[in-house]
Amino acid sequence: MPEQGFVVLINKPEAWTSFDVVNKIRRSLKIKKVGHAGTLDPFATGLLIIGVGKGTKQMEQFSGLDKRYLARIHLGVETDTYDLTGNILAEKSVDGLDEVRVRQAVAAMVGEQKQVPPMYSAKKVNGVPLYKLARKGRVVERKPVEINIYRAEVRTFEPPFVTVDLLVSKGTYIRSFAHDLGLRLGVGAHLNALQRTQIGPYRLEESFEISTFVDLWKTKVTR
Repeated sequence: MPEQGFVVLINKPEAWTSFDVVNKIRRSLKIKKVGHAGTLDPFATGLLIIGVGKGTKQMEQFSGLDKRYLARIHLGVETDTYDLTGNILAEKSVDGLDEVRVRQAVAAMVGEQKQVPPMYSAKKVNGVPLYKLARKGRVVERKPVEINIYRAEVRTFEPPFVTVDLLVSKGTYIRSFAHDLGLRLGVGAHLNALQRTQIGPYRLEESFEISTFVDLWKTKVTR
């Protein structure tokens, strides 16, 4: 390993936690010091920046970069977690929605704004992660966070699903975007699938599948 460590781009698989990726690399490379920048939920896929050795010192600067996502949103179904893993709270018909109205609603959500973090998040209130309170059935007041949605463009609209390409600032919850879009349209919504495609200048196309990276590393160290 280079003396200063290194950074590698990984395409996180679905159902893996971000820590699962870190742990896999830690075990495969037999290196304890491994970290990541920007957590992805287990159901999400896409770009994860991994630091190895002294490369972990760069993780904080990567976490502050803007991020791009491809989000599939299920209109007409609201959940308590704002995503597909939660319990259904309400269902409404989307028969009255047309693509023009959906595109207008998405476009109206672009810009600087205050976003309320979801209860099922790692955001802390009085030192306690919100998701721990949510699991106990508690709902507490959350302070809105200043964010910026630089771009939000509808890629496909196939009711009840709409896929949106988003470029956002640090701290933006795409689950909250999905929930807020549902409120704006009056039908409710939740995040059905998510892929992170870019972090700052780093693109998903430049990333390794985790198995490929591990195989390349093993080939390198056995030479």
